[in-house]
Amino acid sequence: MERWTEQLEELARRSLPEAVHRYIRQGARDGVSAAEAVQAWDRFRFLPAVLRDVTEIDCSTELLGTAVRSPFAIAPTTMQRAAHRDGEAAMARAAVASETLMVVSSNAGTTFEEIAETGVAWWLQVYVPSDRLACKPLIDRAVDAGASAVVLTADTPVVGTRYDGGSETVWDVAEPGWLRANFPEGYGDLPGHEKAADLGPHDIDWLRKTTGLPVVVKGVLRPGDARRCVDAGASAVWVSNHGGRQLDRAAATADCLAAVVDEVGDEAEVYVDGGVRNARHGLAALALGARGVFLGRPPLYALAVDGVDGVLRLLDDLTEELAEVMRLAGCNHLSGVTGELLLPR
Repeated sequence: MERWTEQLEELARRSLPEAVHRYIRQGARDGVSAAEAVQAWDRFRFLPAVLRDVTEIDCSTELLGTAVRSPFAIAPTTMQRAAHRDGEAAMARAAVASETLMVVSSNAGTTFEEIAETGVAWWLQVYVPSDRLACKPLIDRAVDAGASAVVLTADTPVVGTRYDGGSETVWDVAEPGWLRANFPEGYGDLPGHEKAADLGPHDIDWLRKTTGLPVVVKGVLRPGDARRCVDAGASAVWVSNHGGRQLDRAAATADCLAAVVDEVGDEAEVYVDGGVRNARHGLAALALGARGVFLGRPPLYALAVDGVDGVLRLLDDLTEELAEVMRLAGCNHLSGVTGELLLPR
């Protein structure tokens, strides 16, 4: 189980054009934040409880009211159709089979309607442009297609610089249909379509009122920012540094999660992504107070390796391992996974 999941990146490298694999793998600038993410989770040590009844293990939970088999869910990623011809539709079918939810990138190469036809529970990830109304057709289409929440990416006023070393880039090999299947024609060509550099708490309220859906704010590392999000009406806060793809040397999410939970965890759901590669990482995240643990690169690698079956195997393996490590930790339900499980650092 572990061996396959931890070989996924190498297996995907063999399956993908070099430029596509580099685009998925790379972080911003020197790649420091991207490289540190896994190591940050590896540093945690557990204090398992004993003399507990662990005959039956329940890994299930709810994310904004959506029942999921385990806390592992699929984060938004672009270029899914570069990884596999069926892209987001294949990812969605795997999510349905594994009883989890997926967050769909606003840059998806598959229409919201095709994704919804799979029966998946899904949320829309959105970048708000300078002209707020420019994204309204996109979010209206997502609402009509059945999105049940909106995830506002808050850490991307501009796209962080990434180095390709003069090699062929993903944009050199990109094919029509890989991206932007849901935008109106001509989107991105006019002033005001660029990503907003003036995001504020008022945008949370605007999205909530415009869509009628709960709003999740993704890209939060500081407790004070989490507080501003919740006070503005966010239903959940997502601790993320964008996979190390924005500000290089941004802190690892494993090191930021606890403080955010301490600030708002009693008032809103808190999620985390970044560097989670096995269920022990997930167990540490849950012990720190995360409600959901989202996976970015691993499902994309699994999609490239074996399509629907690859993603389903990844999610099933993680859930199976989570049940095992919970049993070994003396926890029969997620409510028993608390900070007492972690050796103080």
